Amino acid sequence: MPPETLTPERILEATEEVLRRYGPAKATVVDVARALGVSHGSVYRHFRTKTALREAVTERWLDRTSKELSVIVTAEGPAPERLDRWLTALFEAKRHKAGDDPELFATYMTLIGESGGVVDRHITDLEAQLTSIIEAGVSQGDFHTPSPATTARAVFDATGRFHDPCYAPEWSRPEITADFEAVRDLVLRGLRTQT
Repeated sequence: MPPETLTPERILEATEEVLRRYGPAKATVVDVARALGVSHGSVYRHFRTKTALREAVTERWLDRTSKELSVIVTAEGPAPERLDRWLTALFEAKRHKAGDDPELFATYMTLIGESGGVVDRHITDLEAQLTSIIEAGVSQGDFHTPSPATTARAVFDATGRFHDPCYAPEWSRPEITADFEAVRDLVLRGLRTQT
């Protein structure tokens, strides 16, 4: 049976496992290569540096959330309902990442600190998704705002406690869901067209 073709995706999967096992301080490209049964030179053919590999892993991790949320953005239905679902899904995705695999979450927190450009692109993507929902709400007559993009940034900032990883320790508190719902409901009421 011929060996599996070495692809960037396989390397990223192996890197994630190596990071989970050893943490970001101890994980090396040699460890990734060993897990794949190849030389470290083979890994470097796909990712020129260790930094590039770590950034790609971070981007892959953040993109999972963006892709899940994009389904809500493009769905049919009233914008207020989609905004409600989007904010809830973002909070749940971040909370699950922190709670379901705390070791890997801690690793990603370290990598995120090293990958400013990747994080900036992720935030820009999330704000663009919010802008799209808010624009739809304005078009449907459900929301009133002179600048959907500015409003999207404000909504993102206002809900930061529920998606910014620096708040992760709070996400396991019993009252966090009620706190989230209060902020989400306030945001939705604030955007509604006044009649």
